[in-house]
Amino acid sequence: MTPQGRLARLGFDPARLGFALRTALTACAALLAAWLMGLEHPQWAAMTVWAASQPTRAMLLEKSFFRAAGTVVGVVAGVLLIGLSGGQPALLVLGLAAWIGLCVGAGNTLRGFVAYGTILAGYSAAMVALLSTAHPGAILALGVDRLLTVLVGVLAGTLVGFIFLPATPDDPVVGQARRLTARLLRDMAARLAGRNEGLEEEQRAILSQMAAIDEALDPHGAGSLRSRRSARSIRAVLAAQVSALLWLRGAATVPIDAAASQALEEAASAQDALAPAEAVIGPLERAARLLADHDADHGADHRALGGVLAELHAALRGRLDGRARGWKRDPSDDPAARPVILHRDWVGARHAAIRAAGTLLLVGAAWVLSGWSGGAFVLLGLSVMISLFSTAENPARIMRAILIGQAFGAAAALACRWLVWPLAGSGLDLVLLVMPFILLGALPVAHRRTMAGAYDYNLVLLLLLQPAYPLAGAFAHSLALALAVVAGPLLALVAFRLAFPADARRRMETLMAMMVHDLQDMAADADAPRRRAIWRARLHHRLLRLVRWAEKAGEGDLSAADGSLAVMQTGAAILRLRELRRAADRPAGCARAIDAALARLRRVGREPARAAGALELAAGRLPAAEAALLRAAARRLRGNLGFFRRAARADGRRGRFRPFARPPA
Repeated sequence: MTPQGRLARLGFDPARLGFALRTALTACAALLAAWLMGLEHPQWAAMTVWAASQPTRAMLLEKSFFRAAGTVVGVVAGVLLIGLSGGQPALLVLGLAAWIGLCVGAGNTLRGFVAYGTILAGYSAAMVALLSTAHPGAILALGVDRLLTVLVGVLAGTLVGFIFLPATPDDPVVGQARRLTARLLRDMAARLAGRNEGLEEEQRAILSQMAAIDEALDPHGAGSLRSRRSARSIRAVLAAQVSALLWLRGAATVPIDAAASQALEEAASAQDALAPAEAVIGPLERAARLLADHDADHGADHRALGGVLAELHAALRGRLDGRARGWKRDPSDDPAARPVILHRDWVGARHAAIRAAGTLLLVGAAWVLSGWSGGAFVLLGLSVMISLFSTAENPARIMRAILIGQAFGAAAALACRWLVWPLAGSGLDLVLLVMPFILLGALPVAHRRTMAGAYDYNLVLLLLLQPAYPLAGAFAHSLALALAVVAGPLLALVAFRLAFPADARRRMETLMAMMVHDLQDMAADADAPRRRAIWRARLHHRLLRLVRWAEKAGEGDLSAADGSLAVMQTGAAILRLRELRRAADRPAGCARAIDAALARLRRVGREPARAAGALELAAGRLPAAEAALLRAAARRLRGNLGFFRRAARADGRRGRFRPFARPPA
């Protein structure tokens, strides 16, 4: 058996073990470098190496950049808080709670390492402000020390990463997106050829993979502007794919068009074969021309498909050669101009901000009233936990593993301080004697049973071990500090369980409620048609996020695609009703029916069946071409009453909110 096989049999991931050992060695080097520079807290440099470690150069570079930027902002904020509070604990707690709550709320609306840097700015202020309570006259020196140690850690991690880490590993996202486009083109070709067997199951599989690709795009776009542009262009392709999938699920009967079907098959084959751009774009254009020529005979379904192909053409053109030289049939609906807008969980962000600020205020008040010196460490550990893990899928579940990891880290720190460090004869000895503990920290990082809390083991170990010679203090004091630090994740666990609990199911239901609220706000907004493209782009991304959350929550019975299609068709009906209401030549009875339908649609979450009935009544007052759109939306509403009612229940449990902000025109 190979060495890798033996390690795997013991439960270790060989590749991860190598990465962890490199990180541990880099942490040791950063610790030594910071000590040689005379920094007061050199262990923070080693902590930074662990905190910023990433498996690729691009991700390491981006995370290190935002860690440095977040630390700079946090240090400045911490110094200002100390200055403004005058060192008064009560005022300091108020300022920290407000600042960290603000950073947590902002971080929960952002994505990727930008969110990480924003949240880091919050608890970095706590590290400066709370640790300064023991040395109130040295706040500026502490802030500079914190900043320099972080920069040393970032520099050490970046240098080692550029030597040993792969520049750009094979990223499956691009290939997956290309193959999905080919599959959708073939499915559309099959529908135009009259072949519908097995397409529904195929569409579910495609939607699931699209959601997984969307989730993987944040790391794909890390490290450079080129990567970010690549991620954005893939998101545009995904949005076009969503349009294609919704057309496939929404088109009940499609007139056969063999020529257009053959053109789409050619485009799919070219996409699979990595052919030049024109080999894909040309057949798409030919298919669209054929559909346009048959508009009079084939009607709305072919017109809708033509719009889908126009959007896909623009997205692929932008992806393949960096230009969106789109052709289009309607000058007012340029697919190349459609924005890429990402879902932002404003509700979850608000809850996370309130949870963080409120918990810190409660614990801070207990510290102020008790006057316990270890209270600052409790508040420090809590500020990190309540901030950093607020974006996790299930923070309470993660916190259990972190609590175990931190407990072992605190125990290791006590063992090092009271069993090993007394053997030291100098400050250099202290630094060298802690290195075996750092290197041993690589083992839990690479073992499948311990990796969940292993990073926190290493971070707490270093946080509690400041190599200051000669040694001072009593064991009871060290034990109290260790217990104070470990109390942070314990309190955070309680907060995550009791204050706005978050998990995959709750996030999914919140997202459903936000989608339905979009409809209600559109029905109440006379200017909604002007923001059609923004609403549509946001809904497409929310559909992908909803599918992903439904999968993580084990909600296999929830039809995210059908529910989202109902939302989208209802939204299209609302926009059309708004446009019709503006027309001055409508009879009074027709205007009253439109107003009644819009009034019902403002409560579509609570009364979806009545909203469907109002749409049908309004359809009876309109010409056949307009009535078809309203009746289709009414059918979708009636077929997905459970989706809307569940969204309304989720909304009721969380209180009212308005996630549909008025975006710029």
